[in-house]
Amino acid sequence: MGALHSAFVAVFTSVWIWLGIVSMLLFLAAFMLVMSWADFSYVLPATATMYAVIPLLGHFVLGESVTGLRWVGVALICLGVVLVGQTPPSTTKRV
Repeated sequence: MGALHSAFVAVFTSVWIWLGIVSMLLFLAAFMLVMSWADFSYVLPATATMYAVIPLLGHFVLGESVTGLRWVGVALICLGVVLVGQTPPSTTKRV
């Protein structure tokens, strides 16, 4: 029981855990705000840009090896986001 208690305390006193929680709450607030003015079919592909940002950060910040095939995948995702970005954000009329 003591080990569980110390693990619990260690987790909830960690700055990184709280930073992650705050980041997720900010993302949720931003996502809800964007969903209030744009269609889901427009917003969801735009969130796919994170699939491109993560390998970039992994390569340049963490020094990870990213294969050529993965870079091709990142390029395809970026192309899809660009194509979706050219469509109107909202296809329904507001009352």
